[in-house]
Amino acid sequence: MRRKSIWLAAIVAAAAVLVGVAPIPARADSTIIDDWYKAKLPAPPQLKPVTLDAKTTALLVMDFTVQTCTPARRPRCAASVPKVKKFVEEARGKGALIIYSVAVPKSVPGDILKELTPAAGEQVLPPLGPDKFINSDLEKTLHDKGIKTVVAMGTQAQTSVLHTGGEAALRGFKVVVPVDAMSADDLFPELYTAWHLSTAARISDQVTLTKLDMIGF
Repeated sequence: MRRKSIWLAAIVAAAAVLVGVAPIPARADSTIIDDWYKAKLPAPPQLKPVTLDAKTTALLVMDFTVQTCTPARRPRCAASVPKVKKFVEEARGKGALIIYSVAVPKSVPGDILKELTPAAGEQVLPPLGPDKFINSDLEKTLHDKGIKTVVAMGTQAQTSVLHTGGEAALRGFKVVVPVDAMSADDLFPELYTAWHLSTAARISDQVTLTKLDMIGF
């Protein structure tokens, strides 16, 4: 009788696969924590070229500071700095709005990496947490300046880039995320950030993932 039940279960499972229906889980009470290592990575999102109108574009250069972005503290961030510096200088030369932020409590504008020192008059948001819109005048500034597109760059990816970029999209801005200008302590937070921004409802339609050398003005 036991052998017959086993064969019956196998037949049901095979039939379910053939008709495109997943077999019933062996444990109906399993959670994602139980099944953590069964998860399969999704295919990577597509990167797309972007042409920006500098007059309606703002760069958010988030949390590139001596506390967060050094070879010792976060190597992936430090490695991104030369490309970010080049892009910021190009955008500034074209007339784009540049807005910086610092992340660590009690950090100040002087903590921003010297390679990315703000130019005179460029705004530096105080340490506000991962969503730079909260407790700031960021949205008002963007609207007052006629900004339609936000380029979100920073560290860590799963904090400043994910939350500020996602919130910008929800507030109606087009959001450009160069994946080589966001960084984290390791690969998975960057992967998750790219996946979330490119798939989340009401966010993904507003977000374009790209690379710095795929952006033009």
